[in-house]
Amino acid sequence: MPNRIKATYQKLPKWVRNRYSLTLLCFFVYLTFFDRHDLISQFQLKKELSTLEESKEYYKVQIDQTSADLNNLLTDDNNLEKFAREKYLMKKPNEDIFVITEKKSTVETETKMEE
Repeated sequence: MPNRIKATYQKLPKWVRNRYSLTLLCFFVYLTFFDRHDLISQFQLKKELSTLEESKEYYKVQIDQTSADLNNLLTDDNNLEKFAREKYLMKKPNEDIFVITEKKSTVETETKMEE
């Protein structure tokens, strides 16, 4: 080795010159950036897991609510009739149904067209 490289090598701290610490440093760099299960992807997977667990809780609540609604519909005929009338616009014989829908105002439509 040239003298300049030896001098630079001698100036390094003793723990850096130790081959075990150098091996550990290389191993850590490899695990951090190049491995299939590197730290960056682990953090991303942990973040994704937390969002999935939050959505799991949301869907559990929705399932419980829907089950309660279904139980309510199956046990009470009045609620079943109300649900059928509102949701599917069912009617009794000799009965008229009027569905009222709100139209968008022409001012809102014109401003959207201009944009």
